[in-house]
Amino acid sequence: MADKRVKGPGATPEDDALWAMVTRDVKPLPAREARIDHPVPDPAALPPKAKPAPRSYRTTPLPEPVPSTPAAARELSHGAAPGLDRRTQTNMRRGKMAVEGRLDLHGMTQAVAHQELIGFITRAYGQGKRCVLVITGKGTRDTGEIGVLRQAVPGWLNAPPLKGLIHAFDHAARPHGGAGALYVLLKRNKGSAP
Repeated sequence: MADKRVKGPGATPEDDALWAMVTRDVKPLPAREARIDHPVPDPAALPPKAKPAPRSYRTTPLPEPVPSTPAAARELSHGAAPGLDRRTQTNMRRGKMAVEGRLDLHGMTQAVAHQELIGFITRAYGQGKRCVLVITGKGTRDTGEIGVLRQAVPGWLNAPPLKGLIHAFDHAARPHGGAGALYVLLKRNKGSAP
């Protein structure tokens, strides 16, 4: 067998002798048994390629925006205002922020109160207002049970379409109704007129 090894520049006569001794019993493989380092899959065994979906030129409604940060996904609750500076949070809690709008829900049914709240918050946000007051009434009964609207409003503020407009809410200071009212701090509307 002819040695087809390419000799390196540093090969010594001892290296050549060692190589000859190692390869003296080696026989080349027949062509049909040639070794393949990486097996080639049978094209018939491969799964068919998925065809791209046809393009649709119909307009479809955009999906509800997904919160991009954990703060956006959080549940709003009384006094919790992550990302809000301490001074603003304290001023809101103490009733020192200018109240730019009021909604009194006294005497309304849940369905009417919910629609009024959505309209009020949406308009206030659209007008660039920052802090509004929502009066639910204490609704405390002789049994100690809290009123329906007082219980429902925080849940409504946590649901679409309102949650995306609200930065925080908290019980109002005593002069504005105390536990029977809420300060609602709206997010800044960058598209509203100053």
